[in-house]
Amino acid sequence: MIPVWERQKTFEINEPSHVAQVRRFTSELAEDAGFNESQAGGVALVTTELATNLLKHASSGEIVVRPIVERGIAGVELLALDKGSGIANVAESLRDGYSTAGSAGTGLGAIARLATEFDIQTQPGKGTAVMARLWGGKIGETSKDHIAIGAICKPMPGETRCGDGWGCELLADRCILVLVDGLGHGTGAAAAAELAVASVRQHRAKAPAAIVQYAHDALRATRGAALAVAEIDLAQQSLRFCGIGNISATIISGDSLRHLVSYNGTAGHEARKIVEFTYPWSANALLIMHSDGLMTRWNLQAYPGLLQRHPSLIAGVLYRDFVRGRDDVTVLTAKCPGVSTE
Repeated sequence: MIPVWERQKTFEINEPSHVAQVRRFTSELAEDAGFNESQAGGVALVTTELATNLLKHASSGEIVVRPIVERGIAGVELLALDKGSGIANVAESLRDGYSTAGSAGTGLGAIARLATEFDIQTQPGKGTAVMARLWGGKIGETSKDHIAIGAICKPMPGETRCGDGWGCELLADRCILVLVDGLGHGTGAAAAAELAVASVRQHRAKAPAAIVQYAHDALRATRGAALAVAEIDLAQQSLRFCGIGNISATIISGDSLRHLVSYNGTAGHEARKIVEFTYPWSANALLIMHSDGLMTRWNLQAYPGLLQRHPSLIAGVLYRDFVRGRDDVTVLTAKCPGVSTE
């Protein structure tokens, strides 16, 4: 079975032929998700509009596509990312008939209508990020006692398998998140990442420190990995965290920013301390976890309004602007949906 993070694909869009490439992939995901003909047609149209908008308005960009599942319903998520001039008036750009590129002006408005979930972040001089999610069934209203997840996971350039991995387990009373960075890159790193995530899933009912200990033991026959597990408990308003190695984790709440503590080591080989820390978690908090394929000098205060956006958009913007480009990279974000962190 292909790990969920390896079913996510990133497509560079800088010429018309790339539009068809990404559309073929999203059509495959729609078929796998059990979309009917009309729903599959919507996925194809949204894909086409997002890709052609990148060519028209930014000359190039990327589209990140991944399968998603919520409450047993399967769907497709698309993120269109560019570093163009940005959109001066988002409300106008969503109105049919409005265009700055001499087209019919139905692209962004059509995407917003067809998508079950739609979000956009744009900033002059930094570019635009657009998220569209389409589902194969009715997912209903999102409960406030729920965690929304965003994720970007991409292999090192030139590699076909990603040495990073991630997982999310939504339990009755809490949410378990794991991010793992297999040592090095390629097949060996990917095997370590896959085994670590499988171990976390198996022991998800335990406390983070115990989960990490089991994964540490499971990885002894592999090359090892950096590993971090976070448990968000909405009822207790707490986040418990345990990490080995250089997985970065940060909680942002309003003007407060707190870096979470991981101990040095390599899961599967050397871990002198496996210690769990507890941090406060509020309804307006945002968790950001990432591997060392992302630079650490990011500052979300430089992106007005981004903290209010869907976690997928936040992950996408961080990836777009701070990816190192010479290693596997994963960005995992989590927050309560529909709640501002500002």
